[in-house]
Amino acid sequence: MSYAHDDAGSPPALFPDYGSTRTRAPMQAPLRVPQTRTETTGPTGWERLMGPALADLTTQHAGAPQGQRIIVAGRVLDEDGHAVPNTVMEIWQANAAGRYIHAKDQWDAPHDPNFTGAGRVVTDAQGRYRFVTVRPGAYPWGNHRNAWRPAHIHLSLLGPAFATRLVTQLYFPDDPLIEIDPIANAVPMPYRQRLVARFDMDVTEPNWALGYRFDVVLKGRDQTPFEEDDHDH
Repeated sequence: MSYAHDDAGSPPALFPDYGSTRTRAPMQAPLRVPQTRTETTGPTGWERLMGPALADLTTQHAGAPQGQRIIVAGRVLDEDGHAVPNTVMEIWQANAAGRYIHAKDQWDAPHDPNFTGAGRVVTDAQGRYRFVTVRPGAYPWGNHRNAWRPAHIHLSLLGPAFATRLVTQLYFPDDPLIEIDPIANAVPMPYRQRLVARFDMDVTEPNWALGYRFDVVLKGRDQTPFEEDDHDH
């Protein structure tokens, strides 16, 4: 995995409508540092290193969390459509009311004592992953007057070494806030649509949870847009 700064679908470091990029975007052109074995190799056996996967965010506490239970499933693929196995996918999100477990998140929405909003899965030999959670709520974020983030889930993928880390966001179909969100709109169309999961009846489980499918493509023509770093909670 390597971050392609010149990929047409990747958001720019400076996007003025996304206010905080004005102060953190680099003023000079980035230097490309060749990757050596130190950057491209790392430990094997993520389960042993990080502990067992935390693929169900709804069973981490004494009771069930509030909100709509959902399943998110998909595959991690390379530019040729081949599966990428043994990839760690870290998950973090707001609860159903749009509140994070975060000291700086102080808006007037309730915490859920049965929802922390963090999980982790590892892709199998076919590059497949699956996790259970609740659909997150929208929340205000102070970027401009009456600014609200659309419902989203943060995903961080770790490759064979800690330096190969990719961060992206998963959005939900038919969310009207996507069209007016500066973070989402930093990704130009049609690439922005690659950040939107699709509802899938095959993933949906009767009388239990709605299902969404979201495939992650690491490089190439169909690459999923990635962020260089994540500054939204």
